[in-house]
Amino acid sequence: MQAEIITIGDEILIGQIIDTNSAWMAQQLNAIGIHVKQVSSVADHPADIIVALTLASGRADLILITGGLGPTKDDVTKQTLSVYFGCGLHRDPKVLAHVESIFARNNRPMLEINRRQADVLGKSEVLFNEMGTAPGMWLTHKGKSYVIMPGVPFEMKHIMRERVLPRLRHLDGRQPLWHQTVLTAGIGESFLAEKIADIEGALPPHIHLAYLPKPGLVRLRLTAIGENKEVLKQETAAVAGQLRDRLGDHFLANEDTALEMLIRDFMQQHGLSLATAESCTGGNIARLITALPGSSSMFEGGAITYSNAVKQATLGVKAETLDTHGAVSEQTVREMALGAQALFRVDYAIAVSGIAGPDGGTAEKPVGLVWIAVAGKSGVAAHQFLFGHDRAINIERSSMAALFMLWRLLHAENTE
Repeated sequence: MQAEIITIGDEILIGQIIDTNSAWMAQQLNAIGIHVKQVSSVADHPADIIVALTLASGRADLILITGGLGPTKDDVTKQTLSVYFGCGLHRDPKVLAHVESIFARNNRPMLEINRRQADVLGKSEVLFNEMGTAPGMWLTHKGKSYVIMPGVPFEMKHIMRERVLPRLRHLDGRQPLWHQTVLTAGIGESFLAEKIADIEGALPPHIHLAYLPKPGLVRLRLTAIGENKEVLKQETAAVAGQLRDRLGDHFLANEDTALEMLIRDFMQQHGLSLATAESCTGGNIARLITALPGSSSMFEGGAITYSNAVKQATLGVKAETLDTHGAVSEQTVREMALGAQALFRVDYAIAVSGIAGPDGGTAEKPVGLVWIAVAGKSGVAAHQFLFGHDRAINIERSSMAALFMLWRLLHAENTE
């Protein structure tokens, strides 16, 4: 079964809001064996909506629509759909009573414009919305199923969970689908593809491999389609095992997770503690870690030592080290890491110093040059990186590189 998602709203197209609805709906549909063929976003204009519906009906068996169900003039979805489906609108008594109860409960006057929220398509089945005033609707037109829902995320999710997904699970045409993710780090997409080319080339036709890169990491997603989900799980697990053996220490996990989560879990399990000393990353590494629930069990604290004076005063970096080698140097990050380890009394400490850009570089130390050190139980590991000229990407790549260095040292010192 093929599905298409259409989100309606000018606010999406001008970038005022991010369309998170489509991603969430696609995840839910994928989990029950419904393949999303396409996702489209269109403006609050009747002609554009009709074009999107016409194209979707030629590609998909199931069309899910969100947005534009409000009571104001800019919300034109219901009126446009009534034209497209050749049916009128009628006021649903149950929905109207629900809307009236909401206004009465909040002691707010109810206008005719608010009563219009109870207007539904004549050919549709109402999908009741306990979380808001705009109901969802389900109808069949020329052999295609259409699900219309409000664009407010928590209202849409409620209708999907309570009204739509239970019904979709019983539709014919669904085909078992399974995804297996392999998380890698420390190797670029092109080098990774070359390293596993023979494994990819030997995949059977019903298993597809996709590369999903981001700064410092590459996710490998295996997608298998067949008749038996348990068989698909076994087949993708076998391929994931081949990839793990081939990738060595570039392999992180057989799941779609984050490197900082793996580090948190490992350090919790082994009773280890961590601190950070950051210059060019400006606290981003500490942010990634402390955003995780339970990080307080392994993270003691961090210092943003941006200036040389603060590096000396807080971490004990020697003035002669800075004068001789500069802030962006192996010698400096080593002293930063050891200083953080001593200051916070932790087992491990990360230190980062670099030139994030877009300016500040020299011929000897160009923009994108970053030194990272990790202090552990048996000493300090340090490494130089040369990234690009984009400041935001340099910060992200530096953070991932530092976490991967920590990950390698943790395994080297704490596993047999």
